[in-house]
Amino acid sequence: MELLYTGIIGVARTLFKVQGLDITVRGERHFPAVGGAVVVINHTGYFDFVYAGLPARVHKRFIRYMAKAEVFDHPVAGPIMRELKHIPVDRTAGRGSFEEAVNRLRAGELVGVFPEATISRSFEIKGFKSGAVRMAAEAGVPILPVTIWGSQRVWTKGLPKNMVRPGVPILMEVGEPVQATGPVDACTEDLRSRMQATLERLQDEYARRYGPYPEGATWVPARLGGSAPTLEEATALDDAEHEERMRRRERRDR
Repeated sequence: MELLYTGIIGVARTLFKVQGLDITVRGERHFPAVGGAVVVINHTGYFDFVYAGLPARVHKRFIRYMAKAEVFDHPVAGPIMRELKHIPVDRTAGRGSFEEAVNRLRAGELVGVFPEATISRSFEIKGFKSGAVRMAAEAGVPILPVTIWGSQRVWTKGLPKNMVRPGVPILMEVGEPVQATGPVDACTEDLRSRMQATLERLQDEYARRYGPYPEGATWVPARLGGSAPTLEEATALDDAEHEERMRRRERRDR
């Protein structure tokens, strides 16, 4: 039994109650009771990795997330990440982390991946990196798509935190397992399209259950009348941020 991981999940669930979050989860039975799978999650908020772990608990299972290596260097977070058996990713040389993930999958683990690579500022689904499909194909395991809507209202990139008592609804759906067969690019795009369709369905349900989206709200996509950047605008912001990060790294390494 993994006492630390179990304890963290318990603390998280208590926090959700204190925050007044109304979390609806569907499709958790798609998680396998045993065996490996790549858990693919869309990314609109900083706590998506916590929320996405909830449906895996239907079979008392844990997700091992692939996370940037810098987190593992932190004096506090690093030891915790290693104890929870998450997988560090060196974004400049990712082959080692890819092979580690494949080995974990073959050993029957659940490996969590955010294929958009970063939070979507538009709250639409960005283009997917192909790594999730490639590792599922190499390990011979299915892909489990997990789509989340509403988590950006708690804490997301570029908006103020709403941590004390947000009291907001969050919808989450685990889709049917997807087999990584055929060309990698086609399979990756098919997975992204499935999750975009699920996201739009969850967005529609959200409005029906909790009322129309406020006009101009910062947490609402432009497509639904909000003031979030469009997918194209968000991509430009991400590109500019990446270029600035690279410039800072170059200056530091001189």
